Amino acid sequence: GALTPMYIIGAYSELVKRAGMPTPLDIVVGVVGILLVLEAARRVVGIPIVAIAGLFIVYAFLGPWIPGRLGHRGADFETLVGHLFFTTEGIFGIPLGVSSTFIFLFILFGAYLEKTGLGQYFIDLSNALAGRSMGGPAKVAVLSSGLMGMVSGSSVANVVGTGSFTIPMMKKLGYKPEFAGAVEATASTGGQLMPPIMGAAAFLMAEFTEIPYARIIGAAVIPALLYYFGVWAGVHLEAKRLGLRGMTKDELPKLKDLWQKAYLVIPLGAIVWLLVTGYTPMRAALVAIVLSIATALLASGANLLLKRPVEFKPVDIVKGLEAGGRGVLGVLAATACAGIIIGVVTQTGLGLKLGSSLVALADGKLFLTLVFTMVTSIILGMGVPTTANYVITSTIAAPAIIIILRQVYPELGPYAPMIVLPAHMFAFYFGIIADVTPPVALAAFAGAGIAKGNPMKTGVNATKL
Repeated sequence: GALTPMYIIGAYSELVKRAGMPTPLDIVVGVVGILLVLEAARRVVGIPIVAIAGLFIVYAFLGPWIPGRLGHRGADFETLVGHLFFTTEGIFGIPLGVSSTFIFLFILFGAYLEKTGLGQYFIDLSNALAGRSMGGPAKVAVLSSGLMGMVSGSSVANVVGTGSFTIPMMKKLGYKPEFAGAVEATASTGGQLMPPIMGAAAFLMAEFTEIPYARIIGAAVIPALLYYFGVWAGVHLEAKRLGLRGMTKDELPKLKDLWQKAYLVIPLGAIVWLLVTGYTPMRAALVAIVLSIATALLASGANLLLKRPVEFKPVDIVKGLEAGGRGVLGVLAATACAGIIIGVVTQTGLGLKLGSSLVALADGKLFLTLVFTMVTSIILGMGVPTTANYVITSTIAAPAIIIILRQVYPELGPYAPMIVLPAHMFAFYFGIIADVTPPVALAAFAGAGIAKGNPMKTGVNATKL
């Protein structure tokens, strides 16, 4: 595992001089590196993304025998291996670069927020705000999952984290297991659309589209709030239909206790302020990590003096590093594997081919193009983590919308943000919705597991919400 990238560092100048003409040793190293990436993705992420990457590799070789628009001249073995492993358009491309810089720091930041107790604080705050209203626990699930989604990089992890608390509460109140699991899955999935982090895809989008990060999260705010309003309304109407009450005052956390822990939100507020005021994402994340550790240690010191339980100890600094390292493995493996898909797309021109095919199939009509792109994004997003999901859908599905928007609005210019940003947001949104859309709805299946309900029925309920 270590030797394959070390070979690139050691033989860097020779690789540059013979670019496009790999030696037999280059090919061996490249093949081993690609196989290791696929195996790492299989272990950490799962079979679906590996299957998609394998399908794209097969497509690269079978191009001459594919009829119609999607056919191409094909790639020979040496050229494809060199392109995937020894260029910046394959495995070592933008997604892996962004994952190992911006995204790693934000995942580490999220790990420290968990260690300081912010996750439980969000649940308690949501209980205090919505627990007494009709169908309270379900609304708590919506609120807490939305808040956790702001810093969490995974809808499934979000379901497992907050769902272990909210789903049993919903069932106790009277919701069916399939609906309880669906509420948590839908709310957790929406966290990937919620600024400032958006499951780390916001940073990738800024790199891909060359649109400022602040503009991207500004565009995401209203759709994310509308999404949560829709889920909240669905939960409220279901509670009215079933006549479900809220929690009693004794079951809710006390506001006095919440005020005493309000310091936990300081790092999150700081990172939003730093990003909006022009700090780079890396600098903002680094400052927020230091701030989260400092505030937690100061609070622990105060608790020690007041003879209260100490919640954050110095050893938790090391445990936070471990949690961040483990948390980033899935993202790195997924984006490296997605790099294989991007490499095939750039080698074969599949993105534009598929885009023009969808536009032709829709007969140039914007609405039909959007419907076909939606279906494509949902299929491509099945079983794929957030960051890799965006990489795949933006490379393959978004070009179709860009093509049709350029035809409909030629006066805007070919690279106008008003064309590029909506296309990327649209493909990203429906790629994310694959987490609650059967037949492969990972977030819904995780919710069903906790609720002990039927996975497919949970997925259908989540899709309705």
